[in-house]
Amino acid sequence: MNRHPVRLLILLLLCAWALTALYHRYKPLPDDVGRAWPVRAAERVALLVDDTWVNQADATQATPERHFQQGIFDEFFRLIGQARQRVLVDMFLFNDMAGASTRVHRPLSAQLTEALIHAKRAHPAMPVTLITDSFNTFYGGLEAPHLQRLREAGVQVVFTDLPRLRDSNPGWSGLWRLCCQWLGNSTEGGWLPNATGPGKVTLRSYLALINFKANHRKTLVVDEGDHWTALVTSANAHDASSAHGNVALRFSGAAALDVLRSELSVARFSGADPVPAPALTTAAAPTVGPTLQVLTEGAIRDALLRTVREARAGETLQVSVFYLSHRPLIKALVKAQRRGVALRVLLDPNKDAFGREKNGIPNRQAALELHDAGVPVRWCATHGEQCHTKMLLRLPAPGDRARPATLILGSANYTRRNLDNLNLETSVALTGRPDLPALRAARETFEQRWSNPDGKQFSLAYTAYADDSTLRYGLYRLMEFTGWSTF
Repeated sequence: MNRHPVRLLILLLLCAWALTALYHRYKPLPDDVGRAWPVRAAERVALLVDDTWVNQADATQATPERHFQQGIFDEFFRLIGQARQRVLVDMFLFNDMAGASTRVHRPLSAQLTEALIHAKRAHPAMPVTLITDSFNTFYGGLEAPHLQRLREAGVQVVFTDLPRLRDSNPGWSGLWRLCCQWLGNSTEGGWLPNATGPGKVTLRSYLALINFKANHRKTLVVDEGDHWTALVTSANAHDASSAHGNVALRFSGAAALDVLRSELSVARFSGADPVPAPALTTAAAPTVGPTLQVLTEGAIRDALLRTVREARAGETLQVSVFYLSHRPLIKALVKAQRRGVALRVLLDPNKDAFGREKNGIPNRQAALELHDAGVPVRWCATHGEQCHTKMLLRLPAPGDRARPATLILGSANYTRRNLDNLNLETSVALTGRPDLPALRAARETFEQRWSNPDGKQFSLAYTAYADDSTLRYGLYRLMEFTGWSTF
C-alpha cells in the first residue's frame, strides 16, 4: 500500500530531472551570445604565432630539447602597458596549476597579473577589467591569490555566471541544478585530492566540474593611441599551457569595439556593472578591401561550415585544431575532399594533458574518418605541450584573382561544446587577398608545421598515431553526443 506514493515521488523526481535538463539545454541565450557581429573593414591586422618544436636529430631522445618562438603574450603585455583609457581581458585559464610532470616554460599567470596591476597603478582612473572562468578557483574550492591581488589593486574581476549558459552535459547538469548548485562551495574543509595541483578540495568542486561548461574565450581590448585594438587568440594565460602552439589575430577599428561590446555583455549577465563602451558611428559594410568579422559561439560554427561548403574544386583548405569532433563539420570536410578541394588537416594527437596521458579521443577517431575518405592528415609532434591552435584557412585556386582567402581563428575548438552555443567562445573571420600579410603569415605558419623545414620537427605522419579501434570510435561518438566528455 505504501509503494504507490514512493513510486509517484520517484516519477516526479525523474520528470523534474528530465524537464530541467531539457530546458537548460535549449533555453534562450543571454544577450549577444551566439552572435555574428557586423562585417567591418580590417584595420591594422597582424597574425601572432607561438610555436614549439624539437630538432629532427634529437626527436628520438627520451626528453628532447624543445625550442620556442613566441609572440602572442609579448604583444598582449605591450598592449596593456601602453593603454591609457581602458583594458579589458577575458581569459579562460588564468592560473599556475600544473600536473607534477608538466614542464612550465613561462609563468604567464604571474606576468599577466603584474601587467594588469601595473596598468591600474599607473592610471588609477582607467577601467581595468578581467573576466574569467570559475575553473581558476576549482569552482570556489581553492583560493586564487593572483585574483585577490588584482581586486586589491582596484582591477574589476568578474567570474562568468556559468549557470546562465546552456548545459552541455544535460544528463548530469539537470540533476546538479536540482540537488547541488544551491550548496555553494568553500575553500575550507576540502578532503578530496586536487586534480589540478596541490591541496584538497570539496566534493562540491567535482560536482560542478562535471557540468563541463566554461567561458572559453581568450580576448583583449585596449585603447592604442587614437584607436581601439583587440587581440583574439587560442592561448591561455596559464603557466602549464605556456609551451603550447597557438595563434592570435590583432586588429583595430570598429571590430575591436565589437569585441568590447561582446565582453561587456558577459560582464553584465554575470552581475557586474562595467563602464559602457564608447559610441560607435554606424557605418555601412565595406565594399572593397579586406574585411573582419567578430564571431561568437554558434556563429563560429556557421562561418566554418559556410567556408568549407563554399570551397570549390581546385581551392585549398587548411585546418589546424586541437580538438576535432563536430559531426556536421567532419561531414562537410569529407564532402569538400570529394568535390576536389585540396584539403590538409593537422591535429593534436590528444596524448598529453598537463602531465597526464590521454587516449587520443576524439582526434584519432575523427582522423580515421578523414583518412579513410582520402584526406591528408598529419599529427603535431608534441612533447608534453599541446598543439592548441584553432584555425581554418581557405585559399582560392592558383590564378583566381576574383576569390578572396578566408581565415577563421580564435578560441573555439571544432566540437559540439565549442560550436553549438554551449561554451562561450570568440573567433574572428578575416577575408581578403591571399597576399594580405596576415593571410600570407597564416599560410606560411601552416606550411611550416606541415612540412618540417630546416631540420625542425613540427609534425608526424598519420601512421604515428593512427587508431582504428571500433571500441574507441564508438566511445568518441557517445561522448560527443551526450556531453559526457571534456572536449
